[in-house]
Amino acid sequence: MHDKQLRIRYIRVLEKFFTRTVSLLKLENFDIKLFKDRTLKNFEDIKKVKAVDLNSKYFTDLVAFINKTLSYLENHSDNFENERNTLLKEANLLQKERNRNAYRKDKHKKSKFDDGY
Repeated sequence: MHDKQLRIRYIRVLEKFFTRTVSLLKLENFDIKLFKDRTLKNFEDIKKVKAVDLNSKYFTDLVAFINKTLSYLENHSDNFENERNTLLKEANLLQKERNRNAYRKDKHKKSKFDDGY
């Protein structure tokens, strides 16, 4: 398989894991057992895909988020509330990082072409 295809597949699997994990964390009736089962099931998809080096800040933070989620699953407190809040905060920061490039301010608004109409 071509390198670009491997990279795209790896990125899609990482983002799929991220969105599924965040949706589970945001549930009103959060259940640690359900979260644990589904997260480990979603992690199996990541294991199936060959890991590729990703140099972007967003993707390195995404991999760090996934590793932190898995470490919290192994070593967590009794009610998982502190870990849940930490993961939700980091997920929010990750989403901000992903969207940061879409909202760029025009540096030189006045120098754009004006035809007088």
